[in-house]
Amino acid sequence: MNIFASNLSFNTTEENLKDMFSEFGFVASLKISVSRETNDQHGFAFINMPSDVEAKAALLGMNNKEIEGRTLSVSATKETHLHLNLLPRSNRFFL
Repeated sequence: MNIFASNLSFNTTEENLKDMFSEFGFVASLKISVSRETNDQHGFAFINMPSDVEAKAALLGMNNKEIEGRTLSVSATKETHLHLNLLPRSNRFFL
């Protein structure tokens, strides 16, 4: 299941966020969105957890959880949803 997490602290690292979600099960991938120009974080991330049971537990456990002074918002995304802003620009035209 693909998960969208928003309202992240700009100090949150991928390693820290993966550790938090790993408490609920196996995290196949995790990517915090950053600006190409400045490398600053946008405050959201995409997480992939292959087990729907573990992902649903993560949704319940992480949604509205306060992390580094910010209340996290966590929701499931559609499997077919492509996150074009995370793809290299040269690959966007082939979708």
